[in-house]
Amino acid sequence: MTTTIHPIRCADGFTLQATLHASQSAAKGLVLLNPATAVTERLYAPFARHLAAQGFHAVTYNYRGMQQDAAAKNVQAGFSTWADQDVEAVTRWAAEQHPTLPLLAVGHSFGGHAIGLCESSKLLKGAVMITAHAGCLRFVSPLGERLRVTAMLKAIGPLCARTLGYVPGKKLGIGEDLPGQVMLEWSRWTSLPRYFFDDPRMNAVERFSRPRMPVLSIGFNDDPWAPSEAVDLVSGHLTGCAVERRQYGPEHSRNQAIGHMGFFRDRHADTLWPEVTAWLHHHAQSAAV
Repeated sequence: MTTTIHPIRCADGFTLQATLHASQSAAKGLVLLNPATAVTERLYAPFARHLAAQGFHAVTYNYRGMQQDAAAKNVQAGFSTWADQDVEAVTRWAAEQHPTLPLLAVGHSFGGHAIGLCESSKLLKGAVMITAHAGCLRFVSPLGERLRVTAMLKAIGPLCARTLGYVPGKKLGIGEDLPGQVMLEWSRWTSLPRYFFDDPRMNAVERFSRPRMPVLSIGFNDDPWAPSEAVDLVSGHLTGCAVERRQYGPEHSRNQAIGHMGFFRDRHADTLWPEVTAWLHHHAQSAAV
């Protein structure tokens, strides 16, 4: 495997940096790894290396505000910016750079939402959504976790966003620092019955109806933020896609915890990763015929 860094210019002029993890053999396809909220591409590097070893090119990247040279405190961006500018740009860049390869995506949490939101998803031949759930507070359990999350998303986070202009996620223990607008959108959506599908500014119902491709939507039984009904709420809006739903638990991976973030840890390399890789291989092969 070889890795190369590529600048990608977004429609609004902002430049992202993407890492191409290239297979040493003839590539079966190219897989985009769309990150979750408050997570950088470091989390996805082991899975990208795994994909490269299995004959795929893989692309990892950070949303604006998650890059060292464009920190959250210096960037004006919300979830809508990440989808409409960043994911759009990376997807179109990948399609232009490798036009002969089937293009697929793996979206983690918000990265899965972006697959439904983005117009460029028409370029994909298939997509895997990992814990892409409706982040409504009513879905979070147990009660202690719901209270903790409520305090962060309804009080502490918005206060930081309004007073500091960003959220110091590292100090607060919620991951990386976040642009203020991301937190304010997130906070607003958590109280809506259908999350961002009830926000008229997002037009998410119509946008999710546009893609036409196979989708694998995965949830985990030990994820306190994303129970199966929250995952179903999101994948159910992909009305033009052939959606396959799978639900896994620690019992499917030698009783090791998975949760909301754990799938991409290499402790699941011999158990859960081959399931997703096989799905990607099947649909890359089908698209190439």
